[in-house]
Amino acid sequence: MRRRTQPPPAPLPQRRGVDPVRVRLPGNGAWATVRDHLVARLTGAGPGMVEAMFDAGAVVGADGVPVAPDAPYRPGMFVWFHRELPPEVPVPFPVEVVYRDEHIVVADKPHFLATTPRGSHVSETLLARLRHDLGLPALGAAHRLDRLTAGLVLFTVRPEERGAYQGLFRDRRVHKEYEAVARHDPALGLPRTVRSRILKERGVLAAREVPGEPNAVTRVEITEHREQDGLARYRLLPATGQTHQLRVHLNALGVPILGDPLYPEIAPATAPGDFRRPLQLLARGLAFTDPVTGARHSFTSGRTLQAWTSPEEWSGT
Repeated sequence: MRRRTQPPPAPLPQRRGVDPVRVRLPGNGAWATVRDHLVARLTGAGPGMVEAMFDAGAVVGADGVPVAPDAPYRPGMFVWFHRELPPEVPVPFPVEVVYRDEHIVVADKPHFLATTPRGSHVSETLLARLRHDLGLPALGAAHRLDRLTAGLVLFTVRPEERGAYQGLFRDRRVHKEYEAVARHDPALGLPRTVRSRILKERGVLAAREVPGEPNAVTRVEITEHREQDGLARYRLLPATGQTHQLRVHLNALGVPILGDPLYPEIAPATAPGDFRRPLQLLARGLAFTDPVTGARHSFTSGRTLQAWTSPEEWSGT
């Protein structure tokens, strides 16, 4: 089997915790220069943007030297540059570091903050914040939480160890505990284990349950409920990690999580900067045996769910 060529290390530093963009020139192409290829490739960059990057010396090769605007196209060549990021609305909630050693960082993520750069969320992400604030440019995520979900996320300090920690989640060797607030249904027989097959299609916002062999398993328990507002706190223990699994399963039980913009119905998109009524889902606990050190770790989020602790404030009444 032909081995894939490993790219050289990035010659540019991060900006605000965000890596430079790396582009490898395709093996076949009719472009005369590197600039011609990037103009054709970066169609969303805006008129004259690529030319301005070359004029400013912002496109560099593996040696860190700026690539000339007329540099000939060489298949397989790597170039790097920093893309100009559109302004992002700051997520006005702090990130708490629960634990840190030479191998891992465990952070307590607030609602509305994406875990890693994706789409329109790049610098306003948990990963970018931690890289910048902790001075750890090689920090990487071992797993992810939805942007709307708060709670514990595990990061790895050393890239060469990332696979070992990601394997914990892949092999289901992590005990994960979540908390949710939803309507109380006294007729709902709990505790119970929900098993179903969940399908999440690319480009479709909501996942759905479909016939077939179950690929999503969640233990659902109720910890307490209130008569005055009809709400309950649920303890959720997922044995699998399908996209939106907990949200789909509680919705299927007839008690969708408060603040969920997708289940049971897709709500209109909120305006940027609207941080009201967060999804009432929290990654409360994370426990595992460290695959590098052998230590047993158990972490608990210090966050609370507003609909339970301050229902009037959460609902805006």
